[in-house]
Amino acid sequence: MTVDRLSAWRRGPRLGTAYYNEYLPDPSRLETDLRLMTDAGITCIRVGESVWSTWEPRDGEFDLEWMTPVLDGAAAHGIDVILGTPTYAVPPWLARKHPELAVVRKDGERVPWGGRQEVDYTSELFRGYAERVIRAVLGRHGRHPAVIGVQLDNEAGLHLIHNEHVVARFREWVAERYGDVETLNRAWGLAYWSHRIADWDELWAPGGNTTPAYDLAWRRFQAELTADFLGWQAGIARELVDEDVFLTTCIAYQRPAMDDVAVGARLDIASGNAYYLAQDALDLSVEGGGGQWYADDVPQLVLMADRMRATGFDRPDAQGGFLVTETGAASIGNAWLTRPPYDGQIAQAAWLLVARGARLVSYWHWHTLHSGHEVHWGGILGHDLEPGRIHAEIAGIGRQFEAAADWLADAEPDADVGIVYAHDSEWMMAFEPPLAVPGTEAPDRKAYARIVGDFGRAAVDAGLQAGYVNERQLPSAVELRSRFPVLIAAGLIAASDRTLEVLVEYARLGGRLIVGPRTGYADDQGRMRAGAAPAVIGEAAGVRYQEVAALTAPVEVEASGSRLGAIAGQVRGWMDALEPTDPDAEVLLRFRHPHFGRWAAAVRRDVGEGVVTVVGTLLDRVTLRELVADAAADAAVPGAPVIARPRSVTAHSLNGPRGRVWVLHNWSGDAVEVTPDRTVVDVLNASRAVASTEVPARSVAVWAEV
Repeated sequence: MTVDRLSAWRRGPRLGTAYYNEYLPDPSRLETDLRLMTDAGITCIRVGESVWSTWEPRDGEFDLEWMTPVLDGAAAHGIDVILGTPTYAVPPWLARKHPELAVVRKDGERVPWGGRQEVDYTSELFRGYAERVIRAVLGRHGRHPAVIGVQLDNEAGLHLIHNEHVVARFREWVAERYGDVETLNRAWGLAYWSHRIADWDELWAPGGNTTPAYDLAWRRFQAELTADFLGWQAGIARELVDEDVFLTTCIAYQRPAMDDVAVGARLDIASGNAYYLAQDALDLSVEGGGGQWYADDVPQLVLMADRMRATGFDRPDAQGGFLVTETGAASIGNAWLTRPPYDGQIAQAAWLLVARGARLVSYWHWHTLHSGHEVHWGGILGHDLEPGRIHAEIAGIGRQFEAAADWLADAEPDADVGIVYAHDSEWMMAFEPPLAVPGTEAPDRKAYARIVGDFGRAAVDAGLQAGYVNERQLPSAVELRSRFPVLIAAGLIAASDRTLEVLVEYARLGGRLIVGPRTGYADDQGRMRAGAAPAVIGEAAGVRYQEVAALTAPVEVEASGSRLGAIAGQVRGWMDALEPTDPDAEVLLRFRHPHFGRWAAAVRRDVGEGVVTVVGTLLDRVTLRELVADAAADAAVPGAPVIARPRSVTAHSLNGPRGRVWVLHNWSGDAVEVTPDRTVVDVLNASRAVASTEVPARSVAVWAEV
């Protein structure tokens, strides 16, 4: 695609909203809605992705003209449109005509119709119907002058599809990769429990599987199906829109069949959901549980944005940044999650997303729905359809974005610390979690997100700025070192030798590598390694472990030596029982326990020009923050532009043609005083010079270095 229209988005952040005129009690209020959007600085709407039965009310009978007034009106108001393909919510006539299209679950039951995403989208029969409606909608509206982009489907990957033909395709997929059954038997260790197969037809269905390597292959296969489906749609859409119309999809990153890197390779620009709990959850001191479809503390929201930015970072033709196609306005989710944001929190979230690279912050949705499943999901307008507090705050954000646009044009977020993220490790820990759900003995299928989230939170608390690196995109050690002074690899249980070797070489080149629990324990086929743990890294770091433990209660740790001072804390969840194997390996933390006290909790060793710090457990928030800060202390990380940054303040920066811009958040309910340590101007206040200044409660300051 050419980038003339999309490149204009890089001139600065934009506000948007999902707009469903067809859901309104009175659709004739279109002009009123568009005027109110313009008043709020909203310059983009997303339309049409959820209403297949409106586009095609009966089999082969299309109603396409109802969208024309929306597109014409948007164009008249200078509002761009992202038009969706409506394939994720199938019409009743299709479900009734072809009940065999329903997804079969692991237990053999079919997903009943009545929600959305019930259909096996790998089916050629389904794709025939889907292509017909895509061609009808985009053929009619895809070249409308208001249409800037097309969203392909929506939040794909909700189900692992167990339909019989999909399982048959999986057998073929495995056979292509392993060649013959004896190779598979050895690779997956199928002598165990008499699982050896003599023919590919004997490879069992996944519903009863207990073999880790099988499950890892199954999850990879399912993620490929999702990416292929979206790629298939992209091929159709590209024929039907102008060359400079971008293709994207709304990614729900927690979907079980989602590999965002594979999907990102099919898109022009990445986009997705960035939901969060508001009110007290957005106090920086709060530590949420993590692992949900929404962030329930500030560091999780930061890391959510950083992960979105990484989806397509190594695409040479990717257009930089990312789009937030959905984030919360008045509230998110069902009635029991209704937590309208405190004054200022919508702006805080919007500025945080922009500070981490978002080109569009789009609210779901314009008006709070009057019927359907999501009637408590609060939009910009409430049920009375009148502008109120939420509309006014978003209008204020629009004015701020306009004031900052020139400063933020073509600006890219800075990153001090890289966080390695791996779908394979996520899936492997979902199959057999190392952690229990807190307070229970139930396995926590979100264990990987908890482990990575703990280390990411520590980086945020230490004042570092993060950048995610998906393991599938892991570049050379030289490039890693040039991008990140500090690198975190936590929970990386399913890792290839190449990945581990790159991490060690990164440290030898001068990087500060922080290794978390479980990293390097298994290989990239999901098999436990036969050698010393952690593989490859352990030899370089001068440490090993032979024992592990799932901790049933918190265990105390204390500093060993003077590097971390007199700090003492607690660990929870899991322990790799670390033993130094080299006299140069320095024990940083040791367990204070009658049995576990023989082992170390964290060990540090110089490696080449850099340092490797191995952490074998999940430390409490303060202790892990101090450990990460120590690892980064001599890594030449530029700090926030303030003297003595208050604990309630975060600082994130972007660098562009006009220089570096800092976005400071005061997450507390009290005003704080901040003093710049360099010459800066206030971007939101006519570029006036900043001396010591007060940042009000739950607000944002935007400074530019001059």
